[in-house]
Amino acid sequence: MGSPRGSGNFAPGASILFQGYNQEAVWREVFNWKSVPDPPKRSPMTETILTASTPLTPLAALLESSAKPHELADYRGTLTPRELDAPTVETEALIAGAASHDLGWRRRVAVRGEDRLRWLSGMVTNMVNDLALNSGAWNLVLNAQGRIQGDLHVWREEQDLELEIAADQYDRLLAHLNHFIIMDDVELVPLEGETALGLTGPLAGEVLARLSLPTLSEPLTCTRVEWNGLDLRIARGYGVLAPHYELWTPEARIAKLWKALRTAGATPVGSASLEAFRLAEGIPAYGIDIAERDLAQETSQMRALHFSKGCYLGQEIVERIRSRGSVHRHLRPLEIFGPLPANGAELSWQDADGKIASAGHITSAAELPLTKGKRVFALGMIHGEAELHSQPFAYTAGTATGTAQILAAPPTF
Repeated sequence: MGSPRGSGNFAPGASILFQGYNQEAVWREVFNWKSVPDPPKRSPMTETILTASTPLTPLAALLESSAKPHELADYRGTLTPRELDAPTVETEALIAGAASHDLGWRRRVAVRGEDRLRWLSGMVTNMVNDLALNSGAWNLVLNAQGRIQGDLHVWREEQDLELEIAADQYDRLLAHLNHFIIMDDVELVPLEGETALGLTGPLAGEVLARLSLPTLSEPLTCTRVEWNGLDLRIARGYGVLAPHYELWTPEARIAKLWKALRTAGATPVGSASLEAFRLAEGIPAYGIDIAERDLAQETSQMRALHFSKGCYLGQEIVERIRSRGSVHRHLRPLEIFGPLPANGAELSWQDADGKIASAGHITSAAELPLTKGKRVFALGMIHGEAELHSQPFAYTAGTATGTAQILAAPPTF
């Protein structure tokens, strides 16, 4: 058996199951291949100054009108409740039960016009033309130099083609995309008046069944149903540790759906627990873990790339990296042993000459509170040489120190 670092040597499904994880360690583990007090806790959310223009999500507005106030946090460009239950209760719902939560930070845009398929395929990194009916794909948006300008999902339903974009990227990505509509019969039309609630956890399907709503067997598929007077769009997103569902409904009817999910057994969860769970799953967020300077392959998210779909903006750089060599750093999921590191914290390792060298840096980290005790997960941009030596990396947090270990596979609880 050859080295696992080649692009085509993995067993079927392995590159999807362990997307972004240390593939050499996966081969060793799965296929038996050989060759002081903690500093004050901080929010794992993007550090953004709240302004009067930061909008409340429809769910946040609904909950703020109740008798019990909730602490709001800026999450992906919107204000949403940071906590809705005890942190350990929220975490247990995500990893072992079913959690209902806010997705009001997501925006949808219809792509219309005779040239929509051809034009959009030339703007994003993943498949568009051959998307199956009622399915979607996660995409990166690049510039001509191959640098990542943002990320979005493309969905295809009947004749409809839609984009799903985070609120904190919405204006910038729309401006970028509109700039490249030149002689094309294409129009980007914001879809307003709807919002989304999330349902995440291994028991999410049971909650949907109690509500007589359909489940979806595959990630990145969707359907539409009429339910108790509501027109619902149900989509299943990408997940590593649990199914992730989106339920889109008119903003004016969100109270009915929120109450129904709770009655059916879903535990309300705030953005802090969702962010910690995201890091435990090793799923990066643009503007936090992925930056404009990054190249597509540096993110380790090959699920966002399609290598035979035809030309698109930035494809030359992506293909050059694939065919001629590799990048010198990768975004990797980490488990932290020690105090919570700050975003941007430097990682170090001892090289072959015994010298302390840079291993990379933390992009984001968060504590996952569990009934058995907390665990800390992070994402970090790791230099290739440091990664090959498979040793823990050191970091400092104030006067304390800790170590970070690359995860070979998703964590178990």
